Amino acid sequence: MGRRGRKGRNVQGVLLLDKPRGDTSNGALQRVKRIFNARKAGHTGSLDPQATGLLPLCMGGATKISAFLLDADKRYWVKVRLGVTTTTGDTEGEVLETLPTEGITANDVAESLVDFRGEIQQIPPMYSALKHQGERLYKLAREGKEVEREPRTIRIHELTLLSCEVPEFELDVRCTKGTYVRTLAEDIGKKIGCGAHVIDLRRTGVGPYDGDQMITMEQIEAAAEQGFESLDSLLLPAETGLGDWPEIKLSPDSLFYLKQGQPVFFPNAPTEGMVRLYDPNSRFIGVGEVLDDGRIAPKRLM
Repeated sequence: MGRRGRKGRNVQGVLLLDKPRGDTSNGALQRVKRIFNARKAGHTGSLDPQATGLLPLCMGGATKISAFLLDADKRYWVKVRLGVTTTTGDTEGEVLETLPTEGITANDVAESLVDFRGEIQQIPPMYSALKHQGERLYKLAREGKEVEREPRTIRIHELTLLSCEVPEFELDVRCTKGTYVRTLAEDIGKKIGCGAHVIDLRRTGVGPYDGDQMITMEQIEAAAEQGFESLDSLLLPAETGLGDWPEIKLSPDSLFYLKQGQPVFFPNAPTEGMVRLYDPNSRFIGVGEVLDDGRIAPKRLM
């Protein structure tokens, strides 16, 4: 379909949705997209249907930064129950085994967390969206099939025991992308010796965004009754998703060459990493990468 045939408004920005329980991430995205009548929108990494919390939705040109949010660190609040393992690692699955938890203390739980901080190996669960020979693992799992999965290296930056009344405990987890919290809970249960599964999961942070900024579906629907101006006021600028990346304000000449796809030299530029790019009028124009020779190359331009 050509540009003339594309329907919807040219909405620009990031909406920090508090995903409701029971909705798939794509289902929540499509619902919000319809309310905003947005021409283009995408999300930044799925949450399980039974999980709630932060799901940044990128609209319009902001979809160009969605990959950076996908790669960003995540933060979760999770409630775990000891003594019961399930097929899915959460309450959605069938019970596999029940073991006693008598004699297990909060100190046992706290001590078990030590081995899970820092860089660890994790085997992705069968009930996940990863693909094996073109098929989603969760689809194979529903057919009763299990395939071998390679361990992956992840990093748990923070793992804090918030409360513990055996058989249940709550954790605050800050981790790299690709971390499966259900698997983390199961592995902690194995370490303690009685198994475990997740009974509640809420994402509280993605990259620079935290839970305090979330917008509920009810707030979105209330804003929609006031019109598109009220809805659009809920959006954050695209560059807010890039956290504390260094900022580069380009000269007219540098901007010209950068738009042609050519790397440019910039005085006092960072020596490595990614940067936010602004035009001479301080308008955000995209993302650049610092090359080995110190020049800045365009990575994603708005």
